[in-house]
Amino acid sequence: MELVLALAINGLIWGLIIALIALGLSIIFGLLDIINLSHGDFFMVGTVLAWFIVHWTGSFWLAFLLAPLIGLLLGALIMKLVIVPIKGAAALSIVATFGLSIILQETVRATFGPAPKRLLPPVEGTIPLFGIDYGIYRLVAAGIAIVCLAGFFLFLHRTKIGAWMRAVRHDPETAVALGIPVQRIYTITFALGFAIAALGGVVAAPITTVDFRAGVDILPFCFMAVIIGGLGNLQGTAAAAVLLSFMEGVITAFADPVVARIVSLCLMSVVLLLRPQGIFAGAMS
Repeated sequence: MELVLALAINGLIWGLIIALIALGLSIIFGLLDIINLSHGDFFMVGTVLAWFIVHWTGSFWLAFLLAPLIGLLLGALIMKLVIVPIKGAAALSIVATFGLSIILQETVRATFGPAPKRLLPPVEGTIPLFGIDYGIYRLVAAGIAIVCLAGFFLFLHRTKIGAWMRAVRHDPETAVALGIPVQRIYTITFALGFAIAALGGVVAAPITTVDFRAGVDILPFCFMAVIIGGLGNLQGTAAAAVLLSFMEGVITAFADPVVARIVSLCLMSVVLLLRPQGIFAGAMS
């Protein structure tokens, strides 16, 4: 029973972190109609940036601040150099982002090295939780993820840029007529997607390994969350990420993790067959 509880809590906390990463994928797809196959590597870049900054400065919280900012700048640069030239060509966007994924992985491997590394949690120790000794940092990570998710939705609904993003998503032609800088909003959206994924990478770095291949497993899970939650539905994407991860955590207590992932894939297949618009269908709002 203790094992089931531990794995279920792990799944819930990991789901909150995945929700951050999946939101970045969802806003990029919802606003730009780009299937971003490099999004998992944005997460990976966040974990590596966290390791480097902590290694140089000794401060995890400095990494927590700097890595998303670096991700924001890298996202804007990638948008200008890679996405803008192929905007509107879905097939080219798949090829371009796949190539970008390989470039990011190989660049990190060349500078960081092929061996996985560990990052010590900034908050050490355990506390009793439901009869088990549970790592404090994992609970801190869950709290950080919840605050970041809430902050993102507040940004989307309480700021002018957030309102512009939603307006461009619903009706880009009318947005242009109203004087909204649509091209700038596209760049901000892609940069924000990178920054959110990098932030998720920083939060996850002390929990997982820091590895240039870290994004390979993250990307399919994020796509499953986006599909099950509903394309363009950010709240649905976040909810689906948490539910999927929690479900996999519980299943892992009784079966192999591969079985848990197969169950998630089967669930996604059922949703595609019975409700292709997703369980929480709707636009970005």
